[in-house]
Amino acid sequence: MLTLALDTATGVCTVGLVQDGHVLAEYDISVGLTHSEGLMPQLDQMFARTGIKKEEIDRIAVSIGPGSFTGLRIGLAAAEAMAYAWQCGICGVNTLQAMAYNIPLAGVVLVPVLDAQKGNYYTAFYEWVSGELKELQPVEMADRETLLQQLQRCGKPVLLMGECERLLKQDLPAGILAAPEPMRLPKASSVALAAEGRKVLTGEDVFTLRPYYIRKSEAEELWEKRHKKE
Repeated sequence: MLTLALDTATGVCTVGLVQDGHVLAEYDISVGLTHSEGLMPQLDQMFARTGIKKEEIDRIAVSIGPGSFTGLRIGLAAAEAMAYAWQCGICGVNTLQAMAYNIPLAGVVLVPVLDAQKGNYYTAFYEWVSGELKELQPVEMADRETLLQQLQRCGKPVLLMGECERLLKQDLPAGILAAPEPMRLPKASSVALAAEGRKVLTGEDVFTLRPYYIRKSEAEELWEKRHKKE
């Protein structure tokens, strides 16, 4: 099974090729380019360097959120278009869950966090048990104080991942550490690995995949506020 994976949920644009669990190529860019500018050139360069043809792809795995509203829309639209054009399958992967595949380490609680704006974080808690990833707490949005309280109740060492820079600027309770920086943020290879065993959509059904936003965008919230006043 040859999987093309991509993740545009954060400021990192990452694409990769994984075959039967083996990473063939991975290309990460986080230099400020918008995903609409960088995604397709990244893909073209990766295919050119590996010599793999687009027609060889069996499945596309794409991160569907939570994360940046604009980034998720760009990545999902590209993945759906490619899956339909190349006549291959597509499956969506939770962004936070995929990040936990960066560190398949037992004995610690992995807590990926993403910036949800206005002092809030998207977060979920995971643990590797006997080679399988277990969800300890589902995805939710929490403010800093609530998140710190949840972390202290884990009862095991905690590794923070993702966009945790603001949390690290203040003293954290004992037993709560940040994962090494290269392992914190999304990796396309982890999206591909997390996609194993998931339902694959084909044909026109590829366009039924939807982003996982959790909350409404700021534009939607402003629109609702304005119309409530009318």
